[in-house]
Amino acid sequence: MRFTDFDAQTFLREYWQKKPLLIRNPWADWHNPLEPDELAGLACEPHVESRLISQAADEIALEHGPVEEDRFDDLGKAPWTLLVQAVDHYVPGVAELIDPFRFIPNWRIDDVMVSYATDGGGVGAHFDQYDVFLIQGLGRRRWQLGGLCDEDTPLLPHDGLRLLAEFEPEQDWLLEPGDILYVPPRIAHRGVAVGHDCMTYSVGFRAPSRDELIAGWAEEAASLDGDDDRYTDPDLAAQDNAGEITGAALARLHAMIAERLNDEKAFARWFGAFATAPKNEQLDWQLEDPVTLDTISRTLESGQVVLRNPASRFAFISEEEGEVLLMVDGECTPCTAETAVFAKALCAAPRVEIQPRQIKREVGVLICDLINRGCIAFEQKEA
Repeated sequence: MRFTDFDAQTFLREYWQKKPLLIRNPWADWHNPLEPDELAGLACEPHVESRLISQAADEIALEHGPVEEDRFDDLGKAPWTLLVQAVDHYVPGVAELIDPFRFIPNWRIDDVMVSYATDGGGVGAHFDQYDVFLIQGLGRRRWQLGGLCDEDTPLLPHDGLRLLAEFEPEQDWLLEPGDILYVPPRIAHRGVAVGHDCMTYSVGFRAPSRDELIAGWAEEAASLDGDDDRYTDPDLAAQDNAGEITGAALARLHAMIAERLNDEKAFARWFGAFATAPKNEQLDWQLEDPVTLDTISRTLESGQVVLRNPASRFAFISEEEGEVLLMVDGECTPCTAETAVFAKALCAAPRVEIQPRQIKREVGVLICDLINRGCIAFEQKEA
């Protein structure tokens, strides 16, 4: 999947987190990568996050998956919508939809949610806290966009859905297959299927909140020191009132915390693990029969192509003297020399060609570890 007429630099400068943009079919050759029946099958799986939204009169009902196979037969003619999260983890063709958007850093990419709706189906007017590209895959959907929302925007009372109590459309577009609508964070929007068999692919981006960062980093920082790192006051002087917590004591206590929290190298390592942590920790991609380094070394002698697992998250952090910290699914691996070069290549593209002359033992060790963890695999060569 690739674009033929799209300027990423112009988009980042003029639209990213600023204003919506409708992009009329920019694909070199658009084709819908997933059939409705396949999406329904995924929704029936217990390890796949899914939601079924049905409409009756003015009420919107929400059911969490897994969805029973015969449930779709019971829905009747009233509009309904099926939402399936992280479909890119399971369908390579859906994972490829992310590739054209990799001008945005990998750690910001969340997943691809896929929705299927019957005529009139939708999830109601709402707003998200993250950026999203809405790709029309099959059928047509009308999108209406409103103004900017915040924490004071009134919502309808509903368990599980954050629906706007008031919605005034300011823009109105009808999307055909291959069209893309970019919606920045906190912009009110509503999508309604026009006709049956309407499928939309939502490429969403992560936006950690300040509270998430503080809570996660503080927990990590607290684990870095033992109980021996304690408050001291060797210059203690007698106080007029023993009940006072003095400014000097408060300053010393605050400095103890600030010194740890301001450790930029430790924060970088923690954030790399945080940003690449698996979306679904219940999924285990590890090989049941681990391969050995000898096997990997022999395989690499003929040259290979390495493929990333679409469900794995890859990122790296540059350190001094060309060293990098490779972060994969929440685990950190320090890399130097040829291993650092390979790590960067692996983070840059989902497919990496390896020539025999490029392979050093340390690179083989890294490849062996990532294969056994299920993060990468060798591309299967045609007979």
